Amino acid sequence: MGKPKGDGARSKTRPSSSSLAASLLPSGVSGVGFGGYLGSSRVDSSSSAEDSLPYSDVDSEMVQHLKRLGRKDPTTKLKALTTLPVLFKQKSSEEIVQILPQWAFEYRKLLHDYNREVRRATHDTMTSLVSVIRRGLAPHLKSLMGPWWYSQFDPIPEVSQAARRSLEAAFPAQERRLDALMFCVNEIFLYLDENLKSTPQAMFDKAIPADELEDMHQRATSSSLLAVATLIDILLGVKAQNCDHESCLPEQKLVSRARTAAISSAENMLATHKCFLQYMKSKHPSVRKATYSILTSFIKNIPHSFSEENLKVLSSAVLGAFQEKDTSCHSSMWDMILLFSKKLPNAWSYCNIQKVVLTRFWQFLRNGCYGSQKVSYPVLVLFLDSIPTNVDLGEQFIYCFFQNLWAGRQSSCYSAADSLALFGSFKECFMWALHNASRYFIARDAKSDLAVRLINDVLVEYLLNDYLLLASLKKQGESLPVMSDISPGDGSQSHERSIQRLSSSFQASYVEELLRCIVGILLDLALEDRSLLSVFATSFQKDCLEIIQKGDSLQNFHEHVERIVNFFVLLDQLVLQKGHNWPLHFFGRPLFVAAFPVIKSMDSPDAVKLLSILVEIFGPVTLFSNCGSQNEELDVEINMKHFLQTFNSDFIPWCLHGHSNFSNLKLELLLDLIQDDYFSEQWSTIITYSIKQAKYLETSDNLSHIEVLATLLEKVRERIRSKKLGNLKRSGFSPEHWRHDLLDTSAITFACHTPVNSSHAKFLCAMLGGSTEDDQICFLSEELLIIVWEGILKKMASFLTSSSFHWAKFACSSFFSSDPDDLLKLQEPSFSMKFSMVQFAFEVLKGSIFCLRIIDNNCGLVSSIMAALLIVDWEYSTVFEVCQDDNLDSAEHTDDIGICVWETHNVIDNGFKEQDDAKLVLGRNIHAFRHMISTILKSSTPDTRSRFQNILVQAIRSALLGSDDLVTPVSCCKLVLDMIEIMNHNGQELQTLLDQLLCEGKSWPLWVKPLIHGGSRSVSIQVETVSTSVNEKSHYRFVVFADKLISRLGFNMVIAGLTETCSSSFLLPNKREWLAAEILCSWEWEGSSVAESFLPLLSKYAKTETSISEANIISSIINILLDGTIMHETQDQWISFHSWKVPHNEFQNIKDPFLRGLISLLSTLFVKEKVWGKFEAVVLFKQIVDKLFFGTSVQQSCVRIFPFILSIIIQSLFEISESDYSTEDISVSSGEDNLVKENVIDWLEKSLCFPPLVSAETKQDLMADAEEWIQVVISCYPLRTTVEAGKFKVDIRRGISNESTLLLSLFRKQLYCYDAYAVANHVSSNSASSGDLVSSSSLSVQIILAKLTAISVGYCWQEFDENDWNYVLDKSHKWIESSVLLMEDIAESIDDAVVNYTTTNDYENTAKKLELSLQTSDPLLLSLSSTALVILCLVTQLEEHETDNTEALRFTQLGKWADMKDQTMANVLRLFFATGVTEAIARSCNEAFSTLVASSRLTESQFWGLLASFVCSSPKHVKSAAVESMELWGLSKGPINSLYAILFSSRPISSLQFAAYSLLSSEPICHLSLTKGGLKGEDNSFMESELSSSIESSTDESFCLREEISSLIQKPSAELLEMDLVSQDRVNLFIAWAVLLSCLNSLPSSSKDREKIVQYIQDSVGSTILDCIFQHIPLKTGATNVKKELELVPEASNAANAAKHSITTCSLALYIQSLWPVGTKAMASLAGSIYGMMIHLLPSYVRNWFSGLRDRSLSLAVETFTKIWCSPPLILDELSQVKETVFADENFSVSVNRSASEIIATYKKEESGMDLVIRIPNSYPLRPVDVECTRSLGISKVKQRKWLLSLTTFILNQNGAIAEAIRIWKSNFDKEFLGVEECPICYSIIHTTNHSLPRLACKTCKHKFHSACLYKWFSTSHKSTCPLCQSPF
Repeated sequence: MGKPKGDGARSKTRPSSSSLAASLLPSGVSGVGFGGYLGSSRVDSSSSAEDSLPYSDVDSEMVQHLKRLGRKDPTTKLKALTTLPVLFKQKSSEEIVQILPQWAFEYRKLLHDYNREVRRATHDTMTSLVSVIRRGLAPHLKSLMGPWWYSQFDPIPEVSQAARRSLEAAFPAQERRLDALMFCVNEIFLYLDENLKSTPQAMFDKAIPADELEDMHQRATSSSLLAVATLIDILLGVKAQNCDHESCLPEQKLVSRARTAAISSAENMLATHKCFLQYMKSKHPSVRKATYSILTSFIKNIPHSFSEENLKVLSSAVLGAFQEKDTSCHSSMWDMILLFSKKLPNAWSYCNIQKVVLTRFWQFLRNGCYGSQKVSYPVLVLFLDSIPTNVDLGEQFIYCFFQNLWAGRQSSCYSAADSLALFGSFKECFMWALHNASRYFIARDAKSDLAVRLINDVLVEYLLNDYLLLASLKKQGESLPVMSDISPGDGSQSHERSIQRLSSSFQASYVEELLRCIVGILLDLALEDRSLLSVFATSFQKDCLEIIQKGDSLQNFHEHVERIVNFFVLLDQLVLQKGHNWPLHFFGRPLFVAAFPVIKSMDSPDAVKLLSILVEIFGPVTLFSNCGSQNEELDVEINMKHFLQTFNSDFIPWCLHGHSNFSNLKLELLLDLIQDDYFSEQWSTIITYSIKQAKYLETSDNLSHIEVLATLLEKVRERIRSKKLGNLKRSGFSPEHWRHDLLDTSAITFACHTPVNSSHAKFLCAMLGGSTEDDQICFLSEELLIIVWEGILKKMASFLTSSSFHWAKFACSSFFSSDPDDLLKLQEPSFSMKFSMVQFAFEVLKGSIFCLRIIDNNCGLVSSIMAALLIVDWEYSTVFEVCQDDNLDSAEHTDDIGICVWETHNVIDNGFKEQDDAKLVLGRNIHAFRHMISTILKSSTPDTRSRFQNILVQAIRSALLGSDDLVTPVSCCKLVLDMIEIMNHNGQELQTLLDQLLCEGKSWPLWVKPLIHGGSRSVSIQVETVSTSVNEKSHYRFVVFADKLISRLGFNMVIAGLTETCSSSFLLPNKREWLAAEILCSWEWEGSSVAESFLPLLSKYAKTETSISEANIISSIINILLDGTIMHETQDQWISFHSWKVPHNEFQNIKDPFLRGLISLLSTLFVKEKVWGKFEAVVLFKQIVDKLFFGTSVQQSCVRIFPFILSIIIQSLFEISESDYSTEDISVSSGEDNLVKENVIDWLEKSLCFPPLVSAETKQDLMADAEEWIQVVISCYPLRTTVEAGKFKVDIRRGISNESTLLLSLFRKQLYCYDAYAVANHVSSNSASSGDLVSSSSLSVQIILAKLTAISVGYCWQEFDENDWNYVLDKSHKWIESSVLLMEDIAESIDDAVVNYTTTNDYENTAKKLELSLQTSDPLLLSLSSTALVILCLVTQLEEHETDNTEALRFTQLGKWADMKDQTMANVLRLFFATGVTEAIARSCNEAFSTLVASSRLTESQFWGLLASFVCSSPKHVKSAAVESMELWGLSKGPINSLYAILFSSRPISSLQFAAYSLLSSEPICHLSLTKGGLKGEDNSFMESELSSSIESSTDESFCLREEISSLIQKPSAELLEMDLVSQDRVNLFIAWAVLLSCLNSLPSSSKDREKIVQYIQDSVGSTILDCIFQHIPLKTGATNVKKELELVPEASNAANAAKHSITTCSLALYIQSLWPVGTKAMASLAGSIYGMMIHLLPSYVRNWFSGLRDRSLSLAVETFTKIWCSPPLILDELSQVKETVFADENFSVSVNRSASEIIATYKKEESGMDLVIRIPNSYPLRPVDVECTRSLGISKVKQRKWLLSLTTFILNQNGAIAEAIRIWKSNFDKEFLGVEECPICYSIIHTTNHSLPRLACKTCKHKFHSACLYKWFSTSHKSTCPLCQSPF
């Protein structure tokens, strides 16, 4: 607890606690207890006989807490005051009474405590005390009542409320509290008087700080004054009323004594304190406020106590109290002043009124009552009335009063309440001044003149001028303020500035209250004296007329007029509506008469608005009557006649003249003037005048008359709709009332004739109505409406006839059912005329679209108009889309294409660009408006909707089948979607629309046609199609259209025909399986294909169906395609494809459209998406088998397609589904399997019946049948190739039992017969060349035999004998060799072509030669080789088989295969190198040639994948032999070129790329991969550089990477960083670095070549690659805790794992292999693995990059990533290498501390030695290692520092393992001890970078230098002198 503020040194005599105070009391007064003193005076006991109990009987705990109340610390006091109430509840009242004296003593002190919480707690404790002791309080009441009453007026509300609760607890009844006050009145006055008399030093402890002391004293003073005032009011005011009752005689006595005592005490106090004048001068507002209150109480209750002397002093103080500026005191101040003036009127004579009272009063008013507006303004009139009548204030008093009151508004009006108080007071004071005018004038007969002066000088000059904003107009050179000030020098400018800071809402409230004040005064004047009202009216009319005459020359003319209008509106609300008419006579009519001529000559909408308001308020006839006469008794008819004459002659021409910005107001005024009785006459006059003025002449004035008339009609429509017709009570409520023949004639003329313009359109819109849905007000009959809309339709059709879009013209013929000659008439006008016509028609439609509902029964007209509008929009959209596409083309072609488009569509007319822009604007407007068509169609009749749809469907089909190239099928699809959106179809309506769109046409469909008969649907397969270019083009346009519809509307809607009522039933009346079949047959089209767009949708739909019976759509599609394939009798050969089932990327090679569509669909369902399974496969198998026989004959066309289908479903036929495990399904599944197997055996037997394919006796037809049946058999034995870890594997897809014998028999029969046939034709099967095979007429037969061989090896290898194996291996070798020879021939021919190109530079001729060379590659031959590779895969798998030990396996491992294996692998590598060198040769010539070669491989990707698998697994010696043979071949490019060509191919195949990488990064080719001459690959432990004798020879030695690598890794930094993250360039960059790092890793750590490569990277290769790497690794920057650091996004997590893997395995092969297909995650993994290899192999290179990072957040993120994921395995590896590779000897030893990541190296030589500790940081290698010497013996500090620095330098510069750096450093030590001199430049014997010795010696000083150091010295110093002796070197 700290020392409280104000504690000081204690006085020696002042008690510091209650116990000390008790001890200082005299011994004779112990019976008084602790309450024996009141302040410093002794208090006698109330009863000497009743002494309290001895102090010893008081509870010690309560005594202790009572003592604590005397402490200075408020916390201690609060704790004591909180504890005492608890103790009071626990003790009896007798015990508690004993402490009352002491409590009274402490209570008096606590009431003055500075801490409010202490005071509040004191009263809470008092409440608890009195609640317990009750009557025990009586003996001590007089000593407590004074402070108790005083505490009721504490300025803190919480404290005063607590004091009040304590008093109410002691005296619950109000009467009892009053009795207590009267009983203790003398003591209370005594206590309060002492408080007022006491000084701060006397009342409180002197040690209290001065500021607290002052605050406590002013609180005591103000509370005491308020307590006295309240006590006087209570005792002298309330009880005096009850003193007359006889029953209260004792009470009367008590009251009388109390009143007497109170008066006496009060008079004494008044005299003692000299009328409290010193308190009125206090600087504390609370004291002054309390003084005003006590004086008010004295004046009110005991005015006689003020003597004449008192009044002389007091009058100036009281009446001059207006200088009080604190608003909290003003209420008490006014009470004092008003009561003083009323009770003591003679006091005014004792002061200088002008100087003391009025001067301060004017200042008070001028300053806005100093902020107390709500308090002071309402009492101003009371103050005026309280001034004694005998006081002479002078004639100017009233003017000065209003002047200062008005001037005070500048600082008073800051809220609506302030304004209300000001103007309320102003009105009261003004009326009081009028009533009491005689008080201020000597001459009594001048009262009326004074009233007039008050009206003019106050009401008009102040209020009216400020309201009308005229005050500033009377000041020259000043702008017009918002609220002006009329008094000169009254601070108007400051008022204006203050007003400008106010909100607009307050300004409005200010003006409103000002107006109400003026009107309120006028109301009072009208009741008292209308002559005064006339005075004001005259000024008002004059000012209003002045404003109107100045017009818009006034800055705020609008606001001026607005205020005049509001004046009349308020008069109407407050006066006219109550039956008074004086506003008309005094204000309305005089102003109208005077202002109307002026307004007519003006061009001001505000003035017109004023007239309209006057007419609306007073009525037109009333205003017009007596315009020239003062007689109000004129006849009504004469008044009306005068009104009509003025209306016709003045108002109609004036209101209908011109078309300006205020014409609407004049037209509103004109309609307001129409009277019920003369409606027809007035309306006819208006129409006749307007039409007569127009006369259809196309001048600007006449057109403006039409526009004015249109506006007038719109005003009428609005009034009819809102039923606000003004003076019309009977007429005008119906549109028929407003019809007129002249209007009808004009409307028909404008609609049906030309020329027309926007004014005419606006007029028609006004006549027709229908701008909104609820607007059905039309001023034409239905018959005339039809005529008008027909004219509009013809205008739109005329525009469409000028379109060059055939479909747009075609649609025009659907609009009219009349003679076709009408279309010819529509084409007659010029294009500009047609454009203006359609623009006119659109304007009418836009403004009257909903009027069409009136004639909806005329379905033809409404539908044609809607269709025409939409077709115009479609034409615009088509042109706009083409223009948007053109903008994407190059700049040099943009203008030409744009001109072509516009010329095609006739949108350029006469070469005027303005018209072109206008057309585009029109198109955009129509496009934005078309949504209204949907609104109209929603409420149209079904016939209207149907005809609208028919027109648009025919237009779309015309566009699809026509020759408009710019109208694409995609745009037609958009049109359909627009139409669907607009028409808001339900399900069945949409199906009807689709039927109309997709129905048969001239060239659609080509393959499958729908047949719809009634409600049934069927299909017709087109056996013969008319294939012309026109038909095919139209057909494919329709296919694209249908495909886009399906993608947008969904397969369910378009193909399945699902609706809301038919979602999943079997009977789908709207299904269109024919459309799906047609699309599948079409296969591909512009921009997409079946595989890309249609099959995914079909597959998605198939997944929603659970069985074949339910999937009737899919099965129907298959049936259609199957029937079409059979009917077309396809000639496609299944055997020509590489795989057993046709791969997805080879579907396009199937020629027959039905077969291609069928196979692609089945492959998607069974293989790719696996939607269908065994059940569907069995059903399909049965279906095909049933179709195989037609009667007893076999359908050969069905046999031909059998292999295609079987190869897809065969695996599903033999799979075991989950349902097969159930007992009830076992028999069903077994029966299905047996059915399949029986058929397969039957087909095997049938194939065996045929003679061999190559037999001489085999006829051509039999051979064809045999080929087809054998293909069926082969398709039943699928072989699937899969890739596992980059190696191809062949899987057997089904099991066989009794089929193997038949299959083996078929194999032996066909192949052995082929050998016999070859021998018979003198062709040895062992020596047959590939040329013989290629030139054979039956290459397809060889493929059949090869695939038969493959399945035999796969399924029957266990039954093979030696002859079978020999045959298989021989044939496989020959089949591969044939492709090798072919590819080598192609390579040689391309090499010749390129060599010729370098000499002739004939690009075209060379390109043709390349194409011809590539065309010699036969796909069938590659297919044959691909099958041979599959066979070799099977043989290789058998060789690796380890479970069985059969004779067949023994043969594969030890027999002929062991001899032929290397030959086969050599052929594979020859083939691989041949294709690579072909691309390398082509690339050396031209990049386009390279792309041509690379693209030729894409079609045979599976073959190349198989080949690459064998390349990766080829033995090392075979690779070496292949490289040597390539070098000996003698082509322009070698083996390494070929590998890089494949690796960085422009059309890459991933398997070939990985094979090339595998060769380049592994032995023995890795030493040839980086440099042209290759690397030596030394394996010495440490080699010293042999330097030449000259610097030049040393510096000339340069190391260069191959161009393929250097061109990628040395690209400019900007180019590297701008690469797309998954682009081919970025992939090639990473692969190049992977090759470089892999080759670097293959070299020994101490290799010379490795040092060269590292130095080359350090010096020549920028570190931007690391920035590129971290572009792929998204790191979280700003992570603040370990948990967030460990959280990685998926890409970063992949990179982290890859980095750890590459560090631990020192290999990148895994991530190169998994790179394809290239994606963000794969690239992130590769980036992470490269980063791991870099920090492992090139730590210094990475560290230099990291230290150069400027982005601190990135630097922190990289370090965190490395520290957590990379550094731990790297540090572990470094420590392991140090422990394993650094060998110790007698001088050197190394130890490792893995836990601390420390390496301790100890070197001892004779008697000297040192221990060095190498500490590896957690983020190694980003942060450098720390090297410290922990122990040194016999080595100087200089040498110690040098050796420490040298080790640090070796480690920092080492791009490799730390172990190698330590080994080099040790060698440096050894040589130093051997006496080898160190280099004087680097102070090291072994160079820290290239590890050379100092060889170059100075001829003068003989010192030796490193060549690198010396070269650097010469380069930086720019001189060639010795660094030591400065002699020339």
